[in-house]
Amino acid sequence: MQPLPSPRPPSTAGALAGLSLAVLLASLGTSIANVALPTLAEAFAAPFQHVQWVVLAYLLAITTLIVGVGRLADLGGRRRLLLAGIALFTLASALCAIAPALAPLVAIRAVQGLGAAVMMALTLAFVADILPKDKTGSAMGLLGTMSAMGTALGPSLGGGLISAFGWPAIFLVNLPLGVVAFVLCYRHLPAIAAKAAPGRPAFDTWGMMLLALCLGAYALAMTLGGGRFGPLNLALLAAAVVGAGLFIRVEARSASPLIRLTLFGDTGLRTGFATSALVATVIMTTLVVGPFYLSRTLGLSPAMVGLAMTAGPLVAALTGMPAGRLVDRVGTHRATLAGLAAMTMGAGALAVIPSNFGLAGYIAPLVVVTAGYALFQTANNSGIMSQSHGEQRGVVSALLNLSRNLGLITGASVMGAVFALAWAGTDMTRATPDAVATGLRTTFAVAAIVVVVALALTIGGKGRQQPV
Repeated sequence: MQPLPSPRPPSTAGALAGLSLAVLLASLGTSIANVALPTLAEAFAAPFQHVQWVVLAYLLAITTLIVGVGRLADLGGRRRLLLAGIALFTLASALCAIAPALAPLVAIRAVQGLGAAVMMALTLAFVADILPKDKTGSAMGLLGTMSAMGTALGPSLGGGLISAFGWPAIFLVNLPLGVVAFVLCYRHLPAIAAKAAPGRPAFDTWGMMLLALCLGAYALAMTLGGGRFGPLNLALLAAAVVGAGLFIRVEARSASPLIRLTLFGDTGLRTGFATSALVATVIMTTLVVGPFYLSRTLGLSPAMVGLAMTAGPLVAALTGMPAGRLVDRVGTHRATLAGLAAMTMGAGALAVIPSNFGLAGYIAPLVVVTAGYALFQTANNSGIMSQSHGEQRGVVSALLNLSRNLGLITGASVMGAVFALAWAGTDMTRATPDAVATGLRTTFAVAAIVVVVALALTIGGKGRQQPV
């Protein structure tokens, strides 16, 4: 299969612009749909438990399929698959806007999630393809900024579009952005074909199916039940464990595995994936606990809670590019340590800050946490991708995104449980301001310990990432 021809000489700036738009679209696809759930429940006369699948279907598709598409790109060429992913995402967005009922909307959102999985898996891989090693930090910072912007813009943009034009507008807004992203990537991304060989390896279909079932079971175990871990959650978690064991067995015997298990023998990659998951767990803490503290303890209105919650993504967006330049200057290892140290200090401050410090007492440590996260993510992504070989970059990029997604999913469940346990209740409407404040401090104390574990892992694997 011949790669698609590039109609003109590639431009690095144009390529980065296309990749940035792809990242923006994928992150916007999650955050903009959340704000539409009440409207969709009313439009389709459906309970919230059914409507939430508009978000879950998208996230599950990304989580279960991202590694498979990364491997497929390594086998068949990344440019062709990325273009197909952008086109699929854009087409699915149009179909979502005209969905006649909730069930078709959920199904199309899963297809849209497949397109997002392609975009998320391949954007990081292309950075290592098109830029020299000493410039990857700045590019990773740019992509991190676009991801944070998508997360930050989603609620406000979605709310405005729904108020002005109705819920289909949150999907139609993707059409012009998707077209521009496709054109930029088509014109400026280099056509890097997979290595031609007589005995070209086949795609590991059994491995893909087992991994998808395993990850899907785990994601559902962590998300179903509204924070309560019942028999269904336990059964799903057991299925995930069994599936993981079968997957490892199949991969060890496969001539062309979906994931080469030897990848996890590399200390740098193993540590990078683990710390990415741990740090994402902590970031989810700010999203799970923050709204309750702001509303119940500080007494903020819903509008003010929403405004305060944008502080984290906004800081991440503003610090992404400076973080990238710092990574290029001091090296990935030292930048990773600095980011984790900042997160530890911010989480530690939230664990001890008195509630009478008010909104400033919450926002200031949150700024430190999110700025540290932006630096960590840029450095960790740069370090991992610079170590990956060309024929494995799709899978490595996918695993990096997967580790982050699993951390977010786990954080929503585990940190939510810690929060509920800390204030000894489940009905938030009956929680006193002091009880919620206690819950916040306890949860962020646990979060600080999690970051310290990530810091210890990074220090222990010092030799894995040399300054760039």
